[in-house]
Amino acid sequence: MPVPRLVTLLSDFGLSDVYVGVMKGVIAQINPTLTVIDLSHEIPPQNIAAGQFCLMSAYPYFPDGTVHIAVVDPGVGGNRRAVAIEFANAFLVCPDNGLFSGILSHTPVVAAIALTNREYWRTPTPSKTFHGRDIFASVGAHLASGVPFTELGQKIAPETLVPLPISEYSLTDTGILGCIQYVDRFGNLITNIPAHLVDGKNWFVKAAGLSIPGNKTYSNTPDGSAIALLGSHGCVEIAVSKGNAQSQLQIKLGDAVQIVLH
Repeated sequence: MPVPRLVTLLSDFGLSDVYVGVMKGVIAQINPTLTVIDLSHEIPPQNIAAGQFCLMSAYPYFPDGTVHIAVVDPGVGGNRRAVAIEFANAFLVCPDNGLFSGILSHTPVVAAIALTNREYWRTPTPSKTFHGRDIFASVGAHLASGVPFTELGQKIAPETLVPLPISEYSLTDTGILGCIQYVDRFGNLITNIPAHLVDGKNWFVKAAGLSIPGNKTYSNTPDGSAIALLGSHGCVEIAVSKGNAQSQLQIKLGDAVQIVLH
């Protein structure tokens, strides 16, 4: 018997309803020995961009063979495909709406499948509103239990996967232009600018008419002061020491930021 793979779950379902628990119940019905780890269920509703960022951020920290089930699915019940993607060291089961774009920007696809084999769905007539239960959780559990990837459905060309546009940073004569790509629960503003571009240099951030000093840590910044630092995601972040940068600075997702090197 194949060794069961680890399973992760990511969604925008929250925890006040039963949706996450039901998905885990479907997984347990198929294989109660699987280990299931919750990445997050607090992705803002229908926010595919936030989901892809969190999935990309978590992906490197799991063992080879992990099956990631991700459901942020505003197009549920429509024409969007349900897919599974094989990478060199993991699998992803999700809607074909760009949730995988962050991972694809760093990791080549080995193979992709449209989930057309209803044998591995929970029911051949899934709900129009809950594919997380009826398709993704079920397929992910079967895959993690040893069902061959190629049995899940029809092979599709990786280049036909629907991309999510991801804003790119750009270099200028004086620094780097980028934007806010994610806001965490602390209100920290995570940019799309890689930290390695400024590490060891003198720099500050300009955003929303503010100049925010860089190369700081929380420990050497007065409470309530804005700082720019090299975050654990590997990107430049804007924060407020013991405060909420999003609300205090009135900077939001997608807003432009500029790093000035000096």
